[in-house]
Amino acid sequence: MSEKVLPKHARVVVIGGGIIGCSVAYHLAHMGWKDVVLLERDRLTSGTTWHAAGLMVTFGSTSETSTEMRKYTRDLYGRLEAETGLDSGFKPVGFIEVACEKDRLEEYRRVSAFNRHCAVDVHEISPAQVKELFPLAKVDDILAGFYVKEDGVANPVDVTMALAKGAKMQGATILEGVAVTNVTAKGLGGHRRVTGVDTTHGHIEADYVVNCAGMWARQLGARSGVNVPLQSAEHYYLITDKIPGIGNWPVLEDPGSYGYIRREVDGLMVGLFEPICAPWKIEGVPDDFSFGEITPDWERMGPYVEKAMQRVPATLEVGVKKFFCGPESFTPDLRPCVGEAPEMKNYFVAAGLNSIGILTGGGLGRVLAHWIINGRADVDITGFNIDRLHSYQSNPEYRRTRTVESLGMVYQCHYPTRSMMTARGAKKSAIHDRLAARGAYFRDVSGWEGADWFAPEGTTPDPGPLSWGRPSWFPQWAAEHKAAREGVILMDMSFMAKFLVQGRDAGRLLNWLSGGNVDGDAGRVTYTQWLNEGGTLEADLTVTKLDDERFMVVASDTAHRHVETWMRRHFPEDAHAFVTDVTSAYAQINVQGPRSRELLQSITTTDMSNEAFAFRDAREIDIGFARALCLRITYLGELGYELYIPTEQATHVYDQLVAAGERFGLRHAGLKALASLRMEKGYRDYGHDIDNTDSVIEAGLGFALDLKKPGGFLGKEAVLAKKNAGPLVRRIVQILLKDPEPLMFHAEIVKRNGKALGYIRAASYGFTIGGAVGLAMIDAGVPIDQKYLDAGTWEVEIAGKSYPAVASIRPLYDAANEKVKA
Repeated sequence: MSEKVLPKHARVVVIGGGIIGCSVAYHLAHMGWKDVVLLERDRLTSGTTWHAAGLMVTFGSTSETSTEMRKYTRDLYGRLEAETGLDSGFKPVGFIEVACEKDRLEEYRRVSAFNRHCAVDVHEISPAQVKELFPLAKVDDILAGFYVKEDGVANPVDVTMALAKGAKMQGATILEGVAVTNVTAKGLGGHRRVTGVDTTHGHIEADYVVNCAGMWARQLGARSGVNVPLQSAEHYYLITDKIPGIGNWPVLEDPGSYGYIRREVDGLMVGLFEPICAPWKIEGVPDDFSFGEITPDWERMGPYVEKAMQRVPATLEVGVKKFFCGPESFTPDLRPCVGEAPEMKNYFVAAGLNSIGILTGGGLGRVLAHWIINGRADVDITGFNIDRLHSYQSNPEYRRTRTVESLGMVYQCHYPTRSMMTARGAKKSAIHDRLAARGAYFRDVSGWEGADWFAPEGTTPDPGPLSWGRPSWFPQWAAEHKAAREGVILMDMSFMAKFLVQGRDAGRLLNWLSGGNVDGDAGRVTYTQWLNEGGTLEADLTVTKLDDERFMVVASDTAHRHVETWMRRHFPEDAHAFVTDVTSAYAQINVQGPRSRELLQSITTTDMSNEAFAFRDAREIDIGFARALCLRITYLGELGYELYIPTEQATHVYDQLVAAGERFGLRHAGLKALASLRMEKGYRDYGHDIDNTDSVIEAGLGFALDLKKPGGFLGKEAVLAKKNAGPLVRRIVQILLKDPEPLMFHAEIVKRNGKALGYIRAASYGFTIGGAVGLAMIDAGVPIDQKYLDAGTWEVEIAGKSYPAVASIRPLYDAANEKVKA
């Protein structure tokens, strides 16, 4: 082995020389951090990059972050040659997505409207136009195509080499043949941080490490206690022999046939995303599989190959030059693993790209480089931040089972009510079986079994076929919603993240993190936000002061690890403050609705009157033989209570509630009702309709701030600067369709006087207010107040059609909070 001369220190060590690692190094160097060392165990492009298909596609996502990363990537690949002198192999031959079923047509029309809003020039074209652009395609079953002229293909090896050269030209160091054996660290708990890397050629001290090890990222992370739950799977493409007359035609993607087709020299490549895939090397990827191939499974893949090739019959009439199988990394939810690891400060990860590493590689490298340098991301990262994932998701059997489904999800129709169906049933609340007996239909909620809706009594829940229209269980959903508004409902929310924070410094430190005053009187609940130094959101939660040294923090399931990490990182090492995750220790049963007080009063001796138990009060109450922490708080917009019950007493309390509730008309309600009720009220949900790019003021949550509390709070200066900058020109607005028939879900375009000003971030159906309702971030460029909203004509574009709408800053349901405080 030849000797490598390693630097003693680097500001950043990037591990892995594939497309992502080279992009991260390139962007760090271009942003001014020259002291960057990239270490590649073998040679650049090893692992997955070298055999990637090289599609460069901007169409297809309803994530603004993903779409912008794709656009940036395409533009970067187009200019790399001018910068580096190396051809990236990018050829803008165009891209066509075809829809052969009604539901896919609906989806692609929704997607194309959103993509156009993001400045992707996509056009819906006829089957005849598809034929003109790709003459060998069979088009008789195609309903429409969606065409982006500027998209195309890139050469993954050439792109990676150009990025590597560009990084070196800016001062970065790239070393091949140097394997990282361990990432070293010092400190404990939330203060454990990177100190460097051990390699086969010695140690390098480092301030930051970026794990871009691709399909080895999980194994590398595990050596340092960092959880990266990705799994390799077999991924296939076939290359045909020569087909006469092949031109520089667009990439043709047909998800309904599991395949995409593009030119490969004088033949065609047929790539596959089969609906049921095969995980590979559950036990771990061999270190020496740098440029290896997997023996193809013709028997398993034959039917999928034939179906994909039928789109271009000429592929069936020539020989097969190559049937290739190589590993690709997939994550449990088909979203990348990106960001700073919760387990170690300054340990960043960029892996698990789910077969879109080439088409997002440039943009992802830019996003992560900015994140590292500035301490926070400049785009919405709530959907792919690695801290959304949990350690159990690295369980071998979990990875084996979930990956069978995750690869195939790439080409599934992305119905709004779809839930992952594999690796289920391991996380259940204490009252799960009781709910199942009541007809609950469960969906995956961060690994938990969450009751989504309830079938009529005595029937088995049947979700029916997935669709973009009203589901078969729409009447049950409506009834649950109505019961919450007019009577009383019971809802299991045990999956919520719950933390007990204790110690002499607990109140002071939580108050510093919180925009509101959470360290006032004991026995009070405070709805608050946690901000970063830029005044944008990091969490949206409640803090309950139990006594001077005990607090309960409750956050959404998706924010579980983020909230815990935020506390541990911001509590000084010498502080007398201790964070305990008590999520599994307490069941959470919500009793909500106008008759909720009557129900609880019937089973407890505690005075539940408005005078004795006011809105935002918190105290322990006795129910049957149990004792529960009761918070008078709501996420539905009604009089309501949250009960936190020791897990071992949960079924007892549940039984007491159900027995007593019969005379009050108690109804079970699921998460669909939660969504519709909170959306009518305009309550926010971090990671769905608000995110880390939003200032607390733009999010409409300024009312929750206490700008006068002693000691201030993290982000206060930025908040004051935002308030002093003048009227808001960008803010969250509630949108209600006037027509009760159409449905909104996400990414529908919102227009004022015919001009697109934003899109629906999240939506549901407002059974009380008479139509689909959502929250949109509106960027008008001029001050936005209710007068501005009322003066405009508002519409929402849904799958190519526009529907009249109402826009409001104040909640469209109970704006004065009279019902909440009744």
